[in-house]
Amino acid sequence: MKIAYTIMVLAAAFVARAEINVVPYPSSVVEKPGVFKCPAGKELRKVVKLSKDASIPHEGYRLSVTANGINVAASDKAGAFYALKTLEQLKDATSASLPCCEIEDAPRYSWRGLHLDESRHFFGKDAVKATLDQMARFKLNRFHWHLTDDQGWRIDVPGHPELIEYGSWRPYSPKRPPEGGECNKKKQVSDGKKYGPFFYMEADIKEVIAYAKERHIEVLPEIEFPGHFRAALAAYPAYACFPERIKSRCGRGTWGIEPEVMCAGNDEAIKFVEEVLDYVCKLFPFECVHIGGDECPKGRWKECSKCQARIKAEGLKDEHALQAWLTRHMVEFLAKRGKRTIGWAEYLGAGVPAEAMGMVWMGQNVPRVVSRGASEGHDMIVTPSPFCYLNHSQELKDDPYPYGGGGRTLEKCYSFDPCHGVTGDAVKHVIGGQGCQWTEYSWDQKDLEWKYWPRMMALSEVFWMGEKKPGLDDFKRRATVQREALIKDGVNAAPLP
Repeated sequence: MKIAYTIMVLAAAFVARAEINVVPYPSSVVEKPGVFKCPAGKELRKVVKLSKDASIPHEGYRLSVTANGINVAASDKAGAFYALKTLEQLKDATSASLPCCEIEDAPRYSWRGLHLDESRHFFGKDAVKATLDQMARFKLNRFHWHLTDDQGWRIDVPGHPELIEYGSWRPYSPKRPPEGGECNKKKQVSDGKKYGPFFYMEADIKEVIAYAKERHIEVLPEIEFPGHFRAALAAYPAYACFPERIKSRCGRGTWGIEPEVMCAGNDEAIKFVEEVLDYVCKLFPFECVHIGGDECPKGRWKECSKCQARIKAEGLKDEHALQAWLTRHMVEFLAKRGKRTIGWAEYLGAGVPAEAMGMVWMGQNVPRVVSRGASEGHDMIVTPSPFCYLNHSQELKDDPYPYGGGGRTLEKCYSFDPCHGVTGDAVKHVIGGQGCQWTEYSWDQKDLEWKYWPRMMALSEVFWMGEKKPGLDDFKRRATVQREALIKDGVNAAPLP
């Protein structure tokens, strides 16, 4: 007498958990669960039978694997795409065949992001495409592309060739520390090597956007101001509060926060930023644009007659209110072009329109910052440094790569909860999170991959499953299989602790 087996695979960002529940029946012999074997010479995606079901949530899917075939139902193309990714992972786990199973799966958060800083170090579109491939593998759907900062300007803007001529290079960089050493911002030693010019042309960016779209990933561009603006000031010193203090026509050669910032009292500086953002709006189809807004020193504004005149003319309280005024202006500017603004969370407040979104990175009082922004109607993306900053060490016993700090273990990443400490109506404004890779301490693609994976696997599960994630031991079992698949594909993934 045959025994029926039901294999229920619980929702997960990657290789699903399989639990075998035996239907009680008196017998001394039971058969093994069935498998589906893909016909020789056929791609897996070409044997899937797809149907549309409007009742399934956005990006979700229903998957059925029997010995006779594979059926997928989804309400949109993204859901069908993620069903295929789950099938590929199950095939990775079993090598030659797929276990018969039933899966109903949908993400907890709509924003499941990965961030890459290409101002400090530039990696190029091939490395970006490889990163997008791995993002799709683990159902990540937002690529945050940090293209400008003090150390380099990485996007060619028509009508402003000076940005590339002066802003896309620097005379030197801090020397790389010894293998496995930790970088020290207070004791930076020049490597004596010109860095750049490095930048993306319009055709390069369009190619990356198209590549991402095929993988159901939206590309979020970041143009940083009013702080982290030194590379732009290399091109246009007149847009600083004190142009005579811009001593070198190039990007900043050291890491850290630059005191020279955009002059918020200069109408020409504001017009310049508007022209850049206008081009970015036309180039990037995603509905959001990131404008930075963090870590802007106010010292120059206190000294600057133009900034002080702006404060007086607008009836502002102080320099902090001046930044809020500038933020409101740019949020409204972008809204007229059909874009929602995102910025690091400290740019919120003081009447910034509710449609602007906040990205929380500060390590302390995260629930308070999230709740405050949410109470003002802002959607919040939660990426606090203690859990999500992958430029900090993963605390491996043997690690040949340098970092800018410690404490970002796989376990720490997996323990992250974007809604921790957030209550009531504020929860509905928490739309997800992302892992961030600031690249002062990353020099090449292998360096990036080692720091992203497997920690981004942990974060991908956090963003897909939320509070329903099954636990660290179960995750590590599945992540071990997926790391082996990454290594097989040539990805320099770090070992699991």
